[in-house]
Amino acid sequence: MILFDSHCHIDDKAYENDISEMLERAWQEKVRGIMIVGVDVQTSLKAIQIAADNEHIITSVGIHPHDASHCSPETLDTLQKLAEEHDSVKAWGETGLDFNRMFSPQKDQEKCFEDQLGIAGHLDLPMIFHERDSRGRFYEILKSSGPETRKGVVHCFSGTREEMFKYLDLGYNIGITGILTIKKRGEYLRSIAPLIPEDRILIETDAPYLTPAPQKNKFRRNEPAFVKSVLLKLAEIKNSDPDELSYTIFNNTLQFYQLSQTDFVG
Repeated sequence: MILFDSHCHIDDKAYENDISEMLERAWQEKVRGIMIVGVDVQTSLKAIQIAADNEHIITSVGIHPHDASHCSPETLDTLQKLAEEHDSVKAWGETGLDFNRMFSPQKDQEKCFEDQLGIAGHLDLPMIFHERDSRGRFYEILKSSGPETRKGVVHCFSGTREEMFKYLDLGYNIGITGILTIKKRGEYLRSIAPLIPEDRILIETDAPYLTPAPQKNKFRRNEPAFVKSVLLKLAEIKNSDPDELSYTIFNNTLQFYQLSQTDFVG
Protein backbone atom coordinates (compact mmCIF):
# COMPACT_ATOMS: atom_id res chain seq x y z
CA MET A 1 0.00 0.00 0.00
CA ILE A 2 1.12 3.54 -0.75
CA LEU A 3 -0.77 6.69 0.24
CA PHE A 4 -0.78 10.42 -0.47
CA ASP A 5 -2.70 12.83 1.75
CA SER A 6 -3.67 15.25 -1.00
CA HIS A 7 -5.05 17.98 1.28
CA CYS A 8 -4.29 18.83 4.90
CA HIS A 9 -3.53 21.78 7.17
CA ILE A 10 -0.73 20.51 9.39
CA ASP A 11 0.54 24.08 9.64
CA ASP A 12 -2.18 24.41 12.28
CA LYS A 13 -1.10 25.18 15.84
CA ALA A 14 -2.61 21.85 16.89
CA TYR A 15 0.62 20.19 15.66
CA GLU A 16 3.13 22.58 17.17
CA ASN A 17 4.18 20.21 19.94
CA ASP A 18 4.45 16.93 18.04
CA ILE A 19 4.81 17.56 14.31
CA SER A 20 7.82 15.23 13.99
CA GLU A 21 6.03 12.40 15.75
CA MET A 22 2.89 13.01 13.71
CA LEU A 23 4.84 12.83 10.44
CA GLU A 24 6.55 9.64 11.60
CA ARG A 25 3.15 8.05 12.26
CA ALA A 26 2.11 8.98 8.73
CA TRP A 27 5.26 7.37 7.33
CA GLN A 28 4.61 4.18 9.30
CA GLU A 29 1.12 4.01 7.74
CA LYS A 30 2.66 4.17 4.22
CA VAL A 31 1.87 7.84 3.61
CA ARG A 32 4.58 8.82 1.13
CA GLY A 33 3.31 12.26 0.17
CA ILE A 34 1.55 15.14 1.92
CA MET A 35 0.06 18.35 0.50
CA ILE A 36 -0.22 21.23 2.99
CA VAL A 37 -2.83 23.65 1.68
CA GLY A 38 -2.54 27.39 2.20
CA VAL A 39 -5.61 29.51 2.94
CA ASP A 40 -3.92 32.91 3.32
CA VAL A 41 -0.43 34.42 3.28
CA GLN A 42 0.46 33.33 6.82
CA THR A 43 -0.54 29.69 6.38
CA SER A 44 1.09 29.55 2.96
CA LEU A 45 4.37 30.79 4.42
CA LYS A 46 4.24 28.29 7.27
CA ALA A 47 3.46 25.44 4.89
CA ILE A 48 6.45 26.35 2.75
CA GLN A 49 8.69 26.30 5.83
CA ILE A 50 7.43 22.87 6.89
CA ALA A 51 8.05 21.56 3.38
CA ALA A 52 11.59 22.96 3.45
CA ASP A 53 12.29 20.94 6.59
CA ASN A 54 10.68 17.68 5.49
CA GLU A 55 10.93 15.53 2.38
CA HIS A 56 7.81 14.28 0.61
CA ILE A 57 5.80 17.38 1.54
CA ILE A 58 4.45 19.83 -1.02
CA THR A 59 2.39 23.00 -0.57
CA SER A 60 -0.12 25.31 -2.17
CA VAL A 61 -0.84 29.02 -1.81
CA GLY A 62 -4.21 30.72 -1.94
CA ILE A 63 -7.01 32.65 -0.29
CA HIS A 64 -9.90 30.72 1.24
CA PRO A 65 -13.37 32.14 0.51
CA HIS A 66 -13.77 32.86 4.24
CA ASP A 67 -10.95 35.41 3.90
CA ALA A 68 -12.04 36.88 0.58
CA SER A 69 -12.79 40.29 2.11
CA HIS A 70 -9.03 40.61 2.72
CA CYS A 71 -8.12 39.54 -0.83
CA SER A 72 -6.26 42.67 -1.88
CA PRO A 73 -4.07 43.01 -5.01
CA GLU A 74 -1.07 43.21 -2.67
CA THR A 75 -2.01 39.93 -1.02
CA LEU A 76 -2.45 38.17 -4.34
CA ASP A 77 0.86 39.57 -5.55
CA THR A 78 2.59 38.21 -2.44
CA LEU A 79 1.09 34.76 -3.00
CA GLN A 80 2.07 34.78 -6.67
CA LYS A 81 5.66 35.59 -5.75
CA LEU A 82 5.70 32.73 -3.23
CA ALA A 83 4.48 30.37 -5.93
CA GLU A 84 7.14 31.58 -8.34
CA GLU A 85 10.01 31.48 -5.85
CA HIS A 86 9.47 28.20 -3.97
CA ASP A 87 9.74 24.80 -5.60
CA SER A 88 7.49 23.20 -2.98
CA VAL A 89 4.45 25.16 -4.25
CA LYS A 90 2.71 22.76 -6.61
CA ALA A 91 -0.88 24.10 -6.64
CA TRP A 92 -3.08 27.15 -6.11
CA GLY A 93 -5.78 27.12 -3.46
CA GLU A 94 -7.72 26.56 -1.40
CA THR A 95 -10.08 28.89 -3.19
CA GLY A 96 -13.72 28.89 -4.21
CA LEU A 97 -17.08 29.88 -2.76
CA ASP A 98 -18.67 29.26 0.64
CA PHE A 99 -22.17 30.67 1.10
CA ASN A 100 -22.83 28.62 4.23
CA ARG A 101 -21.28 30.80 6.90
CA MET A 102 -20.71 33.89 4.76
CA PHE A 103 -17.57 35.03 6.56
CA SER A 104 -17.00 37.23 3.49
CA PRO A 105 -19.70 38.85 1.31
CA GLN A 106 -20.67 37.01 -1.87
CA LYS A 107 -19.38 39.84 -4.08
CA ASP A 108 -15.95 39.67 -2.41
CA GLN A 109 -15.84 35.88 -2.65
CA GLU A 110 -16.61 35.87 -6.36
CA LYS A 111 -14.08 38.60 -7.15
CA CYS A 112 -11.35 36.88 -5.12
CA PHE A 113 -12.14 33.53 -6.71
CA GLU A 114 -12.04 34.89 -10.25
CA ASP A 115 -8.78 36.74 -9.60
CA GLN A 116 -7.17 33.55 -8.34
CA LEU A 117 -8.41 31.58 -11.34
CA GLY A 118 -6.53 34.05 -13.51
CA ILE A 119 -3.28 33.90 -11.55
CA ALA A 120 -3.28 30.09 -11.36
CA GLY A 121 -3.89 29.97 -15.10
CA HIS A 122 -0.97 32.29 -15.71
CA LEU A 123 1.28 30.12 -13.53
CA ASP A 124 -0.11 26.87 -14.97
CA LEU A 125 -0.81 25.50 -11.50
CA PRO A 126 -3.54 22.96 -10.71
CA MET A 127 -6.25 24.33 -8.45
CA ILE A 128 -7.67 23.18 -5.13
CA PHE A 129 -11.34 24.16 -4.95
CA HIS A 130 -13.61 24.74 -1.97
CA GLU A 131 -17.37 24.77 -2.51
CA ARG A 132 -20.17 24.91 0.00
CA ASP A 133 -23.80 25.88 -0.55
CA SER A 134 -23.00 28.12 -3.53
CA ARG A 135 -26.32 27.26 -5.20
CA GLY A 136 -24.69 26.61 -8.56
CA ARG A 137 -22.68 29.83 -8.66
CA PHE A 138 -19.36 28.00 -8.20
CA TYR A 139 -20.03 25.86 -11.26
CA GLU A 140 -21.20 28.86 -13.28
CA ILE A 141 -17.92 30.69 -12.67
CA LEU A 142 -15.81 27.64 -13.48
CA LYS A 143 -17.83 26.96 -16.62
CA SER A 144 -17.52 30.54 -17.89
CA SER A 145 -13.92 31.19 -16.86
CA GLY A 146 -11.88 28.63 -18.85
CA PRO A 147 -9.50 27.39 -20.03
CA GLU A 148 -10.62 23.84 -20.68
CA THR A 149 -7.09 22.69 -19.89
CA ARG A 150 -7.33 23.84 -16.26
CA LYS A 151 -6.62 21.11 -13.73
CA GLY A 152 -8.62 21.17 -10.51
CA VAL A 153 -9.80 19.07 -7.61
CA VAL A 154 -13.06 19.68 -5.78
CA HIS A 155 -11.75 19.24 -2.27
CA CYS A 156 -13.85 17.50 0.38
CA PHE A 157 -16.64 16.72 -2.04
CA SER A 158 -20.02 16.43 -0.32
CA GLY A 159 -22.39 17.55 -3.08
CA THR A 160 -25.00 15.80 -5.15
CA ARG A 161 -24.60 13.19 -7.85
CA GLU A 162 -25.55 15.81 -10.44
CA GLU A 163 -22.91 18.24 -9.16
CA MET A 164 -20.29 15.51 -9.11
CA PHE A 165 -20.85 14.66 -12.76
CA LYS A 166 -20.75 18.35 -13.71
CA TYR A 167 -17.29 18.66 -12.14
CA LEU A 168 -16.15 15.44 -13.79
CA ASP A 169 -17.40 16.74 -17.15
CA LEU A 170 -15.19 19.81 -16.66
CA GLY A 171 -12.24 17.45 -16.28
CA TYR A 172 -11.78 17.89 -12.54
CA ASN A 173 -10.82 15.40 -9.86
CA ILE A 174 -12.91 14.62 -6.80
CA GLY A 175 -11.35 14.78 -3.32
CA ILE A 176 -12.71 12.30 -0.77
CA THR A 177 -12.30 12.87 2.97
CA GLY A 178 -13.14 11.00 6.15
CA ILE A 179 -16.78 11.98 5.70
CA LEU A 180 -16.96 8.81 3.62
CA THR A 181 -16.38 6.75 6.78
CA ILE A 182 -19.01 8.41 9.00
CA LYS A 183 -22.11 6.25 9.35
CA LYS A 184 -24.88 8.82 8.95
CA ARG A 185 -23.13 11.86 7.50
CA GLY A 186 -21.35 9.83 4.83
CA GLU A 187 -24.27 7.67 3.73
CA TYR A 188 -25.08 9.60 0.54
CA LEU A 189 -21.43 10.05 -0.37
CA ARG A 190 -20.90 6.29 -0.07
CA SER A 191 -23.77 5.77 -2.51
CA ILE A 192 -22.22 7.91 -5.26
CA ALA A 193 -18.47 7.54 -4.68
CA PRO A 194 -18.29 4.25 -6.64
CA LEU A 195 -19.46 6.21 -9.71
CA ILE A 196 -16.27 8.32 -9.77
CA PRO A 197 -13.79 6.99 -12.35
CA GLU A 198 -10.79 5.57 -10.51
CA ASP A 199 -8.37 7.82 -12.36
CA ARG A 200 -10.17 10.93 -11.07
CA ILE A 201 -10.15 10.21 -7.32
CA LEU A 202 -7.89 11.82 -4.73
CA ILE A 203 -8.06 11.04 -1.01
CA GLU A 204 -7.40 13.51 1.77
CA THR A 205 -7.72 14.11 5.48
CA ASP A 206 -8.32 17.89 5.63
CA ALA A 207 -6.50 17.51 8.96
CA PRO A 208 -6.93 18.66 11.67
CA TYR A 209 -10.61 18.50 10.66
CA LEU A 210 -12.91 15.62 9.65
CA THR A 211 -11.30 12.78 11.58
CA PRO A 212 -12.47 9.51 9.98
CA ALA A 213 -13.90 6.46 11.66
CA PRO A 214 -12.72 4.55 13.53
CA GLN A 215 -10.15 7.12 14.75
CA LYS A 216 -12.82 9.74 15.49
CA ASN A 217 -13.95 7.64 18.42
CA LYS A 218 -10.56 8.11 20.07
CA PHE A 219 -8.92 11.20 18.56
CA ARG A 220 -10.41 14.65 18.07
CA ARG A 221 -7.50 15.85 15.93
CA ASN A 222 -7.14 14.37 12.47
CA GLU A 223 -3.70 13.73 10.95
CA PRO A 224 -2.26 12.42 7.66
CA ALA A 225 -1.79 8.87 8.97
CA PHE A 226 -5.57 8.55 9.11
CA VAL A 227 -5.94 8.91 5.33
CA LYS A 228 -5.53 5.14 5.30
CA SER A 229 -9.03 4.82 6.77
CA VAL A 230 -10.44 6.81 3.86
CA LEU A 231 -8.70 4.51 1.39
CA LEU A 232 -9.91 1.36 3.13
CA LYS A 233 -13.54 2.51 3.22
CA LEU A 234 -13.37 3.55 -0.43
CA ALA A 235 -11.98 0.15 -1.38
CA GLU A 236 -14.74 -1.52 0.61
CA ILE A 237 -17.61 0.29 -1.08
CA LYS A 238 -16.01 -0.14 -4.52
CA ASN A 239 -15.28 -3.81 -3.85
CA SER A 240 -11.69 -3.12 -4.90
CA ASP A 241 -8.37 -4.46 -3.68
CA PRO A 242 -7.05 -1.83 -1.21
CA ASP A 243 -3.43 -2.14 -2.28
CA GLU A 244 -4.21 -1.81 -5.98
CA LEU A 245 -6.57 1.12 -5.36
CA SER A 246 -3.94 2.85 -3.24
CA TYR A 247 -1.43 2.73 -6.11
CA THR A 248 -3.99 4.07 -8.56
CA ILE A 249 -4.89 6.99 -6.32
CA PHE A 250 -1.27 7.68 -5.43
CA ASN A 251 -0.44 7.94 -9.12
CA ASN A 252 -3.51 10.14 -9.67
CA THR A 253 -2.12 12.52 -7.07
CA LEU A 254 1.36 12.59 -8.58
CA GLN A 255 -0.12 13.34 -11.98
CA PHE A 256 -2.46 16.02 -10.65
CA TYR A 257 0.29 17.91 -8.81
CA GLN A 258 2.74 17.31 -11.69
CA LEU A 259 5.19 15.37 -9.54
CA SER A 260 7.88 12.86 -10.40
CA GLN A 261 7.40 9.37 -9.03
CA THR A 262 11.13 9.10 -8.32
CA ASP A 263 10.87 11.96 -5.82
CA PHE A 264 8.20 10.19 -3.76
CA VAL A 265 8.87 6.49 -4.12
CA GLY A 266 12.16 5.06 -3.04
